[in-house]
Amino acid sequence: MRLTAAAALVAGAVVSLAAADATDRVSRVMPLAAGTPIHVDATIADVTIAGGARSDLQVDVERRAPARDALARLPVVVDARADGIHITARQAGDARDAALKSVIVIGAPADAVFETVRVFEGRVRVQNLNRACDVALERGAIEAVGVGGRVRLDAGLGSIDVKSAELTPGGMLRLRVFNGPLRVRFARTPANARILALTFNGAITSDIPLTLRDRFGPRFGESTIGTGDPVVSMDVVKGDITVAVDR
Repeated sequence: MRLTAAAALVAGAVVSLAAADATDRVSRVMPLAAGTPIHVDATIADVTIAGGARSDLQVDVERRAPARDALARLPVVVDARADGIHITARQAGDARDAALKSVIVIGAPADAVFETVRVFEGRVRVQNLNRACDVALERGAIEAVGVGGRVRLDAGLGSIDVKSAELTPGGMLRLRVFNGPLRVRFARTPANARILALTFNGAITSDIPLTLRDRFGPRFGESTIGTGDPVVSMDVVKGDITVAVDR
């Protein structure tokens, strides 16, 4: 009798999920002129942006809702405008319904310019972009792998993890978290950089020697390596900063 009841419970749950969940997908491949700004705007989303050896832009957006008629409340727009390409998955009326989600996957040239990536809640992963990206996520985690050029990452309630960053002359790496950890891992010690780390309520640990001021109040660390260019700036209101080097 126990097995029968458990089986019935599992079967009922599967049927309920199948009946409640609705998904659809929008896919586009677009030409992309060098330097064209790309804008991504989403309410609740998991966003993955990958740079590579290509000249066009591939966009796949999957919408998820509790019922098919609810998908209309999460319109998707992928179009080219005078100020660049816009990829949007925002809930109608600026709503923030946790049941309406999107999964956005973008393939782009490595030197693409992601001028704004704005997400209210979810996860953002960027990888192998070497020119410019500016990401702001209010709630959730940002991960950046193999990025270079001019990079800005801003997380509200969440975290930032940067791995194998490429520091290039004239570039920058500006990282900010309001509440949560900030971690940066270099494949090797940079030959040139100006490193600045500040946390108002947390600790700073670094494999790269920093001059630390941490006896009273906010913790601050700094170091100038070689020419001091580019700048790596890390700011946290509440949380720890960790700088690591693989070798």
